[in-house]
Amino acid sequence: MPKQKTHKGLKKRVKVTGRRKVKVSRSAFTGHLLSGRPAKRRRRLRRGHTLSAADRRRVLEALNA
Repeated sequence: MPKQKTHKGLKKRVKVTGRRKVKVSRSAFTGHLLSGRPAKRRRRLRRGHTLSAADRRRVLEALNA
């Protein structure tokens, strides 16, 4: 059976930490229509974050990490 390929698009968007947490550099909902949102929320959306445990499993499988 052939090996599973690494998802190259995902590899460019996330980093895996030493404890196998997944760091995401960009938040969702930051593409457009930001003028109607509070400045506090926009600042919070600029920061990166780590994925939840439920999403982490799928991402690590796609990355073969």
